[in-house]
Amino acid sequence: MMIQYDAVNQLFHLQTKSASYVIQLVQGKYAAHVHWGRRVRGTGLSDTLALRRRCSFSPSTEPDELSLSLDTLPQEMPAYGSSDFRVPAYQVQLDNGSTVSEPVYESHRIYPGKSRLEGLPSTYAEAEDEAESLDIVLHDPLIGLKVVLTYTVFRDFDAVARSVRYVNASGQPMRLLRALSMGIDLPHAKFDALHLSGSWARERYVERRPLTTGGSVIESRRGASSHSLNPFLALLSPDADEEHGEAYGFSLVYSGNFIAQAEIDPYGTTRVVMGINPFDFAWLLEAGESFQAPEAVLVYASEGIGQMSRTYHRLYRTRLCRGSYRDQSRPILINNWEATYFQFTADRIEDIAQAGQALGLELFVLDDGWFGRRDNDRSSLGDWFVDRKKLPLGLPDLAERVRKLGLQFGLWFEPEMVSPDSDLYRKHPDWCLHVPDRRRTLARHQLVLDFSRQDVRDYIVTVMSEILSSCPISYVKWDMNRNMTEIGSAGLTRDRQRETAHRYMLGLYEVLERITSAFPDVLFESCSGGGGRFDPGMLYYMPQTWTSDNTDAVERLKIQYGTSLVYPISSMGAHVSAVPNHQVHRTTSLAMRGHVAMSGNLGYELDLTSFTDQERELVKQQITLYKELRSLIQFGDLYRLLSPFEGNETAWMFLSQDRSEALVAYFQVLAEPNPPLRKLRLRGLDETADYQVWDADAEEASKVCGGDELMGIGLQLPVWKGDFKSVFMRLKKEGVSR
Repeated sequence: MMIQYDAVNQLFHLQTKSASYVIQLVQGKYAAHVHWGRRVRGTGLSDTLALRRRCSFSPSTEPDELSLSLDTLPQEMPAYGSSDFRVPAYQVQLDNGSTVSEPVYESHRIYPGKSRLEGLPSTYAEAEDEAESLDIVLHDPLIGLKVVLTYTVFRDFDAVARSVRYVNASGQPMRLLRALSMGIDLPHAKFDALHLSGSWARERYVERRPLTTGGSVIESRRGASSHSLNPFLALLSPDADEEHGEAYGFSLVYSGNFIAQAEIDPYGTTRVVMGINPFDFAWLLEAGESFQAPEAVLVYASEGIGQMSRTYHRLYRTRLCRGSYRDQSRPILINNWEATYFQFTADRIEDIAQAGQALGLELFVLDDGWFGRRDNDRSSLGDWFVDRKKLPLGLPDLAERVRKLGLQFGLWFEPEMVSPDSDLYRKHPDWCLHVPDRRRTLARHQLVLDFSRQDVRDYIVTVMSEILSSCPISYVKWDMNRNMTEIGSAGLTRDRQRETAHRYMLGLYEVLERITSAFPDVLFESCSGGGGRFDPGMLYYMPQTWTSDNTDAVERLKIQYGTSLVYPISSMGAHVSAVPNHQVHRTTSLAMRGHVAMSGNLGYELDLTSFTDQERELVKQQITLYKELRSLIQFGDLYRLLSPFEGNETAWMFLSQDRSEALVAYFQVLAEPNPPLRKLRLRGLDETADYQVWDADAEEASKVCGGDELMGIGLQLPVWKGDFKSVFMRLKKEGVSR
């Protein structure tokens, strides 16, 4: 059993392969956090929790037990208003205006498998023996509020999935002012906080700093998980690096406004809460209704940040992503965006596709500009019908022309947006998010459709389904190019306006569920101006995301490295584009651009018809090599070796599950004068085995090195002249054919 209950000591012991998570009921009422960390047998857990009387400013909860104070008790799901002054996980307001609640233990249930969350994405178990779940019901009988805490532990992953359901069991309405997904109190404050930050074209840069007294907060108020901050937080022991030290990861399976906060209290303990951002949020909970909060996935690693990342990768790749492409190698594509932007014809597209076919590409993606009167970004979003000036014979003709070349056909959509200059907006001006009598702020000349409305959702599902049924389309790029302003809905009453942002997300998830279910053989890729909504919620419906609009090879080293802290390589779209790069105007070698893009789901986004003979030959070699390596890259274990945030070099490696094959990628940004000789230590190999090692791009003979040597001594790194250099080194165990 993965979850055990000790009835005598009222202890719940949740065990993964390498970690334990322990909850104790104090005085049979209060769900207290005892331990989360290295796996323990549980011999003396009943005596682990220590209580101590503090001064009157931490008031005693029980008059006969002065050492018990909710202000100092390590709690599992702290409420607001009843003697705990730390940041709460939830807050409810009654009709009389009061906001005090104090639910206590009522019951619990342990059961095999994992239940789905109503209306929300979440991790899952494919068989009941893969996971075990625990529900703990807390009840405040005075106000009729029930708080159902759900924990799931997985047989094959060192992860705990947590979620909460808030139930109004009274006969009166109440309002949730704060409804987070989790809270946990850790026993000390000696942590570094690590999170991912950035902006458009500079997503998921790694930031790390020591926790200090008070609160450390990351959040989004943009209506999306955002380019700025990702719904992920890790607490690290100060000595933690890729291989050593403790890492506690918190990842929210949600795509809208979020908050994650780590707060140090006066007594040196750390509280972490995570969930929907309470900023501009409220939810009217009528009698008998419930509110399901999103899922938070907690990962503990005792062997560094890399181990934490690999746990997230395996779990999210196989038990969050779904669909026919979950376990399939992803096709190598050509996207026409940077080659043509809005200006193209069917013949021009066919020329690019034909050039791609000659190089060995597998998928052509028609980007923005194929619909309405879309000659620039000022019109036609919402008018999902084909522009007959550009495509006189429609999409079926173009798709057939592409497919005759042996390529699959893909298409770009931006379904969540509407242009003021569109037939849809002229017909339904109330279908966008807006507030009466306020201006409607434009961004990229567009407004946000109100996905909290059923009529809007039905319209989008209908028009997209018509397009996707009109011809063989095997790939969809789903874009979203602005964040929310004037967040209000004409479809909601005045007392529910602060529900709009979350209802939008529920509506989006409904649309995604309907469309992806209706077209199960289509590969859907999420995009939001690149990586503005790269989060676990979207991965549940779309197994990959366009990592960033910035395709510069040097910048992509940081973007892809940071993204890999949480998200698997199979989820990262990565393209080779033209130089000078369209975002930063840097000129890098085609070889380095290829190696960076081949470290994700490879694609090309440039004019293939303008290649020189030498460029065509190099790209053909890249594509041939990637077809041989992509299963290893997309589904192997990632080891980060050198960080682009710490110097001039970057390195990572991909290792097969059986450790028989590996690929090492090494990048040097700028040349150095008279550089030292350097070696690169590898990780994860079988130290008892010997490996053939050779340059993946060359025909030179391999050398043989022991796994122990490669990890203990390392690979000799090349000495280059010139900037922007890279190399792929391949490894195979002796006895495994090349």
